[in-house]
Amino acid sequence: MVDLNFYKNKKVFVTGHTGFKGSWLCHILKLAGAEVMGYSLAPQTKPDLFSLSGLDQDPHIQTIIGDVRNLEALKKAVVAFQPEIVIHMAAQPIVRDSYEDPVYTYETNVMGTVNILEAVRDCPSVRSFLNVTTDKVYENKEWHWGYRENEPLDGYDPYSNSKSCSELVTHSYKKSFFNGADDFSKIENRGTSISTARAGNVIGGGDFANDRIIPDCVRSILKGETIIVRNPNSTRPYQHVLEPLFAYLLIAQKQVKKSELADYYNVGPDEADCITTRELVDLFCREWQQQTGKSQSWENQNIDGPHEANFLKLDCSKIKSRLGWQPRWNVEQAVEKTVEWTNAYKDQKNMAAIMKKQIIDFIKTEQEEQYV
Repeated sequence: MVDLNFYKNKKVFVTGHTGFKGSWLCHILKLAGAEVMGYSLAPQTKPDLFSLSGLDQDPHIQTIIGDVRNLEALKKAVVAFQPEIVIHMAAQPIVRDSYEDPVYTYETNVMGTVNILEAVRDCPSVRSFLNVTTDKVYENKEWHWGYRENEPLDGYDPYSNSKSCSELVTHSYKKSFFNGADDFSKIENRGTSISTARAGNVIGGGDFANDRIIPDCVRSILKGETIIVRNPNSTRPYQHVLEPLFAYLLIAQKQVKKSELADYYNVGPDEADCITTRELVDLFCREWQQQTGKSQSWENQNIDGPHEANFLKLDCSKIKSRLGWQPRWNVEQAVEKTVEWTNAYKDQKNMAAIMKKQIIDFIKTEQEEQYV
C-alpha cells in the first residue's frame, strides 16, 4: 500500500486540482506533508469542493489558474516549480458535454496531454508522471467480464475517445522520450517513469458535476425533490473517490523506486461492487434515511440523450498483483461516506475537517494509524 511518508516534503504538480478528484487529492497530499502546486481552470461547478473545503485560501497549496491547452504557460509553471512528481488529471470529463462541444473536449483531453508531457520533457527534476484517464477508453463490446489493459482502446463518444487518444499519446511519448523507449539513444530524460491509470466511476462527497447520478441524487434531496434516474439498468463499477486517488499515489511512488513498474493500470472495485444504477440509488436512499431519518424516493424517466454503454467492468488484477493494491471500501461503505459528507454539507459544517476525517478513516482501514 502507499506510504504517505514518501510524499513528505516532495514537490507534486497536479493538473485539474480545482475539480472534484483534484480537491480530494490536494487534501491527501496536504495531510502527507507534500509541497503541492496545482494548475487548473477555476472551479467549474457552483458550489465547488475546492472552495468549500478551503483550498482556495490554503497556504499549503500553490494554485495557478490556467488552461492545459496553453503550452507555454503550462511549461513555465512546471519548470519554475521543479516537481519530482506530476499527476495529470485536468480534463473535460462529462460525456454529454463532449457531444455538445467535441472540439473543446479533444483540445483539452488530447492536446492537454501532449502539453503536459512536453512540459515534463523540459523539466528533468520530474521522476514520476501519471496520466489519469478512464475505464471508458476501451472498445466496449458489452461483455460480462472485465477489460484488461491489453484490450483494444476505442472509446465510443467524444469524451471516451479523447481519453483513448490521451492514452495513445502517453504511450508514444513514453516509448519515444522517456523510460521504456525502444531506442535508448532517443531518451531525453532517463529518470522519468511514465504510467497511466484507468479508473472506474467514482462517488464521494463534494461532486457537484452535472449529469452524474450521485450529484443528481444530492441536488434532488437538497431541493426536496424526487430523484430522477435515466438509465436504472446500466451496470458500472462504483468506488469511493479515495480508492483511485490512493492508487494513483501508489503508482507514482512505486515507479520512482522501480521504473519497470511503470505501466498502464486499471483501477476499480471488486466485482461485487459492479452494480446497476438502480441498486446504487436504492443504497443512497436507504443510507440517507438511516442517517437522517428522512425517506427519499426516485423514479425512472426515459430522457432522450446521447449513447451510453449498458455494461462496463474492469479487470484490476494487474495493479493488485504487481503493486499490491486492494480496494478498501465496498460500495455500501462508499455510499455511507458520501451521505455522511452530504449531511455535513447540508448542516454547514467544516468541510475540510470532514474530508480529513474521512481520509484518516480510509487509511485506518489498513491499520496505517501512523499517519493520523
